[in-house]
Amino acid sequence: MLTRMLGLVSEDMAIDLGTANTLVYVKGKGIVLNEPSVVAMKEEKGQLVPYAFGAQAKLMLGRTPEKIEAIRPLKDGVIADFRTAEEMIKHFIRRVHNRRTFTGPLIVICVPSGSTPVERRAIQQSAENAGARDVWLIEEPMAAAIGAGLPVTEPTGSMIVDIGGGTTEVAILSLGGIVYARSARVGGDHMDEAIISYIRRYHNLLIGERTAEIIKKEIGAACQPQSGEGRILEIKGRDLMNGVPKELALSEYQMAEALAEPVAQIIEAVKVALECTPPELSSDIVDKGIVLTGGGSLLEHLDLVVSEATGLPVFRAEDPLSCVALGTGKALENQDTFKHCLFKQE
Repeated sequence: MLTRMLGLVSEDMAIDLGTANTLVYVKGKGIVLNEPSVVAMKEEKGQLVPYAFGAQAKLMLGRTPEKIEAIRPLKDGVIADFRTAEEMIKHFIRRVHNRRTFTGPLIVICVPSGSTPVERRAIQQSAENAGARDVWLIEEPMAAAIGAGLPVTEPTGSMIVDIGGGTTEVAILSLGGIVYARSARVGGDHMDEAIISYIRRYHNLLIGERTAEIIKKEIGAACQPQSGEGRILEIKGRDLMNGVPKELALSEYQMAEALAEPVAQIIEAVKVALECTPPELSSDIVDKGIVLTGGGSLLEHLDLVVSEATGLPVFRAEDPLSCVALGTGKALENQDTFKHCLFKQE
């Protein structure tokens, strides 16, 4: 009571702990933080201690001296490095949380639908150790659908395809629950790896993750241009034959070729989900179509390719990068409406 009188109410928050980016939504304020999920650790007296987080740490990827290591603590949507992930969550919570409050925040955090109970418990414990007074989990496709404005609590079928950095979540939703979900370990990171592998194989040029990400955003495409080579981009890397830096011109046609495999995996996950959909919900999806969310959905012409492969209308969400965070935030703000979507991992 005294806490409320002093205006020191704990700032409850929702966290989209993504492989590529972490977004934090504070109750009543919206998204207040959007940073890359990267931590730079520095060796001091034989121990690794946090040195930089987020955007500052991402700039260090592939460019660190001997005693500093830039780490991405999440892989394929789940925690790969427990201690580093905990430090990152702590740092992001401290950045947005009102430090004058006496109690820790209530946190709603999203988890991939295909994650194991052990992986879910690791995410829950990380948030608890970071100072949360209570932690609730929500499945990523459900959060993405809520954020995209789909009628998930109604007795009608909705289909969401959330393409993140580490995973692609495909789900059929109805009455506030997930009727069918499939998590494919393919996403933005796998697209970057496919680009690196293609350039190495066909051009004997070695590039880093950051360069691959730039190529994907600038000239990446899910299908080849109808005529010619399409957009052209000049890139720099290390020549594997001579060991010296070299410049190379890449085309949209080549990048569509490089990304063919990850795109095919996404389409396969969508098709399997459609095959497993109950017939009544299938008719709803024919009417309403498929909604794409996540950073991977921004790949040029991906909506057209999925539409051609399935014969269904496909739409990209209004704000695909923030859908999961916005949906997790809505679940936090309206806990009574979305209580069936929230759970704890025992």
